[in-house]
Amino acid sequence: MRIEGVVIQWTAVIMSGIHVDPLAIVSKAVVDATGHYAKVLTIAARKILELQIDIVGEKSMNVPNGEKFVVEKTGRVVPGLYVAGMAVASLYGGPRMGPIFSSMLLSGKKNLN
Repeated sequence: MRIEGVVIQWTAVIMSGIHVDPLAIVSKAVVDATGHYAKVLTIAARKILELQIDIVGEKSMNVPNGEKFVVEKTGRVVPGLYVAGMAVASLYGGPRMGPIFSSMLLSGKKNLN
């Protein structure tokens, strides 16, 4: 199984109660960089059970270890789906980073080859 895009809906459409078909976006890769809540991973884990994504949840703050953890663990979760930033800590159970955010920038530049 491979992730090949996303289906999105607009909050305003949902709030207004107007039925509109969802918008599908096809892509070669999807990156979850949605932060602490790891929204893309959470939805994929709930809707596509075959992916077997287990979101552990982030741990208490430890800035030096958290930054190192995020940089090291940034990458592919399943074919077509990647994780970066604080979503990494949420997925793998890493420590929160606190007020220092350099690993988010570094994880985005990590060589994924």
